[in-house]
Amino acid sequence: MAEALVIDSHNEWSHSETWDLANRLAHLIREATADPSGHRRVAVFSENCAEAVICHLGALRSGASCVAINSHLRAPEVAYQLKTGEVSLVLAGVQTLERAIAAASLVEGCEVRSWSEPTWPEWIASAPSGPPSDTVAIPPNLLFTSGTTGTPKATELPPNVFPVRESWAEFVNAARANRFSGLGRHLVVAPLHHTGPLNAVRALAADTPVAILERFDPTATLNAIQQWSIASTTLVPTHLQRILALPQSTRDSFDVASLKLVFLTGAACPVDVKREIIKWWGPVVLEAYGATEVGVTCSISSADWLTHPGSVGKSVAPYSALVVDDDETEVPVGTEGRLYFRDSTGRGIIYEGDPERTAAAHLSPGVFTLGEIGRIDDEGFVYITDRFSDMVVSGGVNVYPAEMEKVLIEHPDVADVAGIGLPDDDLGERLVA
Repeated sequence: MAEALVIDSHNEWSHSETWDLANRLAHLIREATADPSGHRRVAVFSENCAEAVICHLGALRSGASCVAINSHLRAPEVAYQLKTGEVSLVLAGVQTLERAIAAASLVEGCEVRSWSEPTWPEWIASAPSGPPSDTVAIPPNLLFTSGTTGTPKATELPPNVFPVRESWAEFVNAARANRFSGLGRHLVVAPLHHTGPLNAVRALAADTPVAILERFDPTATLNAIQQWSIASTTLVPTHLQRILALPQSTRDSFDVASLKLVFLTGAACPVDVKREIIKWWGPVVLEAYGATEVGVTCSISSADWLTHPGSVGKSVAPYSALVVDDDETEVPVGTEGRLYFRDSTGRGIIYEGDPERTAAAHLSPGVFTLGEIGRIDDEGFVYITDRFSDMVVSGGVNVYPAEMEKVLIEHPDVADVAGIGLPDDDLGERLVA
């Protein structure tokens, strides 16, 4: 029996089943997003499941730009993203359908479809089964990342994250160069509205098999690695901490020898946690530092990290790191200061439709910051030591005090409020008031 191309805890999708649905969706998405007056997008608003991944694949195949929406958002928050992203079609999951319908009702010209609806099979069957024409360029996806005020900012994935190409054939060739392609089955444990987990969709475009967990659970993750012979996955430090918190007997009961690459991202990883994981899993951990807006700015292999513990690695093309003082003057090697990156392409950070926020992230054109304090040693290794923005990174997710402050200040017994981040052994940081 042929190996399933997509697996989740409920179903297996063969190669032919996966591509039949993806191709049909591509035709339907092209029809729904066609707009002679301007560019329209498709959105995927779903819990983690096989159907969600295949919907993302169908969006890629269609040539439409796709918006990945956080499945935990309330209807008004979803509506804001649909309107900002100029979305004309929402593909919703079982758990998100009701909120998707409510959100779409607040946005003109926005349609909702869901595999949980009885009309889904008929809608899918109405489309041709073969692949669409290969003449449509593949544009970048749009994601929303929180700003310093907590208001979501729309940003197109940069070229180093999302290989924009003039045709599907060119995109697939670029996807085959994805670090996960060709290693074996890739495991998704984090929500599919984040950049890291969406690597699975680009790998799937090159026929790399994928497995999806609905949510992260340390025991379930180890079981999936063993059961499905997982070769690669993307994790954040909180995932590793929770896996290491399992009893030794539980950890020892699973075989993780199939792992070839663990892409670690999302937040700074405690030195003792990373050292213990490398000791257990071997030198398979590749840590990356960056952001949705710019992709990976620094990376470090297990071998380099063991000789430079605590570093997030050296800057990677098209970026080069620099550190400046409060007067915005570049400081000598080894001196702590505000960490910036120079983009050799001149692009830097771009927030769609928001030039003020775009400008605020830059020291000069193409020279941007992610809000960190750091230093660079004489070998070029970058170390993050603190933050100078208000953002709190909790469990690999950006959290902003402003959202909490807006709620608490409405209480009649609260005269004033300020939210701050405190160290947390499990989440890295937690937000308190």
